[in-house]
Amino acid sequence: QVQLVESGGGLVQTGGSLRLSCAASRSIFNIIFMGWYRQAPGKQRELVATIFEGASTNYAASVKGRFTISRDNAKNTVYLQMNNLKPDDTGVYICNARWTGEDYWGQGTQVTVSS
Repeated sequence: QVQLVESGGGLVQTGGSLRLSCAASRSIFNIIFMGWYRQAPGKQRELVATIFEGASTNYAASVKGRFTISRDNAKNTVYLQMNNLKPDDTGVYICNARWTGEDYWGQGTQVTVSS
């Protein structure tokens, strides 16, 4: 059993920045991928950013150029740096991680961007 714990959410004004963290209870050195989803009211859950075992990354078009996903293997943590935040970025951000044959989800952290 693996636990994923998100932190760093909060309330920020348009144009502000926030850094989310996802700490895993197991080494992330051998992950297949870790990623961030977000769930906003009235919208389908969206894959925002993903980082893969080989350190390649992928971003949703709506956040490309503003968000950066990274990882610190020593801390078993993946980060999502969010810059130039917009009201449409509001939602619950949920960490997802996959090891070989295993898939885990965090509880989510709320991000609210005010206008």
